[in-house]
Amino acid sequence: MTSTAPEALHGHDAGDKPPSWPQRLRRFGHVPRPVTGLRERLVPPYTRPSERLWAVLGVPPRLAERMIRWSAWGGPLLVALVAGVLRFWNLGSPKAVIFDETYYAKDAWALINQGYEGSWPKDIDTSILKDPSSVPVPTDPGYVVHPPVGKWVIGLGEYFFGFNPFGWRFMVAVLGTLSVLLLCRIGRRLFRSTFLGCLAGALLAVDGLHFVMSRTALLDLVLMFFVLSAFGCLLIDRDWARRRLAAALPLDEAEGVLRPDRAVAENLRLGRRPWRLAAGLMLGLAFATKWNGLYILAAFALMAVFWDVSARRTAGAVRPYLAVLRRDVVPAFFSTVPVAIVTYVATWTGWIVTDKGYFRNWAETAGKGGYFTWLPDWLRSLWHYENEVYSFHVNLTSGHTYQSNPWSWIVLGRPVSYFYEDPEAGTDGCPASTVGKCAREVLAIGTPLLWWAGAFALCYVLYRWFFRRDWRAGAIACAVAAGWVPWFLYQERTIFLFYAVVFVPFLCLAVTMMIGAIVGPAGSDERRRTIGAVGAGVLVLLIIWNFIYFWPLYTGTAIPLDSWRNRMWLDTWV
Repeated sequence: MTSTAPEALHGHDAGDKPPSWPQRLRRFGHVPRPVTGLRERLVPPYTRPSERLWAVLGVPPRLAERMIRWSAWGGPLLVALVAGVLRFWNLGSPKAVIFDETYYAKDAWALINQGYEGSWPKDIDTSILKDPSSVPVPTDPGYVVHPPVGKWVIGLGEYFFGFNPFGWRFMVAVLGTLSVLLLCRIGRRLFRSTFLGCLAGALLAVDGLHFVMSRTALLDLVLMFFVLSAFGCLLIDRDWARRRLAAALPLDEAEGVLRPDRAVAENLRLGRRPWRLAAGLMLGLAFATKWNGLYILAAFALMAVFWDVSARRTAGAVRPYLAVLRRDVVPAFFSTVPVAIVTYVATWTGWIVTDKGYFRNWAETAGKGGYFTWLPDWLRSLWHYENEVYSFHVNLTSGHTYQSNPWSWIVLGRPVSYFYEDPEAGTDGCPASTVGKCAREVLAIGTPLLWWAGAFALCYVLYRWFFRRDWRAGAIACAVAAGWVPWFLYQERTIFLFYAVVFVPFLCLAVTMMIGAIVGPAGSDERRRTIGAVGAGVLVLLIIWNFIYFWPLYTGTAIPLDSWRNRMWLDTWV
């Protein structure tokens, strides 16, 4: 008697297997993710425009190749040129000392002339605007509550162009323009796309808060520039380390692909990492501009360590955390933290070499005795000064008309008015045909549609990070959190929306990442990409239109009072 196999009863051979879930889902349009090789996972290639696009545009293949090669720098430089023209146009207007320029412009002038900040007389701003050459630099030391780097930067513009609004805004405008160029290149490296990189830079170029801060002699734009530079240095270092790992991994000659190797992944020494040293220098300059750069230093240092963990895991490490602890943590620490601290102290050189700076002689007078007399007097005096400044900052709770809670920043709940005048018709740029008065205002507010889109983009970035393990989303989220979250710890402190400029570039990266998702992934059908491109294009054009609409509020251009009221979209903006 013969037995019947169960497989035969069910109508298929013993070697058959039931279809997998991805195979079943294909019937409903599911497209599985393409399998990426190890080399591509360690060092992803840059995307290239499709040959069909060049054919539609009628560009010959040789010219197309040349355009692709030159666009890596040509595109970012073009975007930066547009941003620079916008920022330098009529930079000296309004011819006034607006908002906190009354502190930093004068402190910068004193630093450039004597190496330390002076104690300026009250109501001296009018005399400075009228005839700066008639105003002497005070020799009595002034009590200042921010480190000197930002003021040295502002003072450099004053040194070349004079003690006037154009002079003290010049270098800030330079850094604002360069930050657009940096973001284009950073976005290109992050997304492996020249188009998306240039889009990120273009969004930053038309952000109102970044624009206003680029035309105002305050410290926060300078801080943002050094933070963005540090992020870019770490991004280059990440690529360099992963290329080093890829070069050391064994190659399967039969298939021509890299193979993971535990011994290489866990034991390879990555050697000197100059870009990490450069990041430490940039973070030190950030910390030496404003103290909240210290939070960013800590966040970026941890991010860089996790990047090393990911690289070694991808290369085949079974215990990547232990490998990083043995091979990378100590070099990473000494490449960033000590470098940043030494940089910070070095920026106080002007105060150290003089004997007239505020608290400069504290150790020799009121600070005699104690356990640390073996330290140099200048170092003990500097420590005392820093301690006093810290007490000032944490106890700064006096109310201000334009203060805001960090919770409201992302929706632009309470912008800051830097300058306001209401000229009569026919004066100060107010058209003679105007009925009633005009309004001239410089309002520190982001481009509303960009920021409101940014709120959704941050949610998308968090989704990509938590559920798709997208390291790019994690990097963007880390940078935004480093510039934003620490302010929630100081709910009683007087803080302002313009502090948020430090994370604006990363908000633009988040919006760019969301726009890339709207356009659709590579390999999508033509209908999907067309609909996505139209939707993304409409969003970008609306953001640009929004920037143009608010242009008078960013530049202090006189407009009729009714036009000004039409731009006050929220009651809290007045």
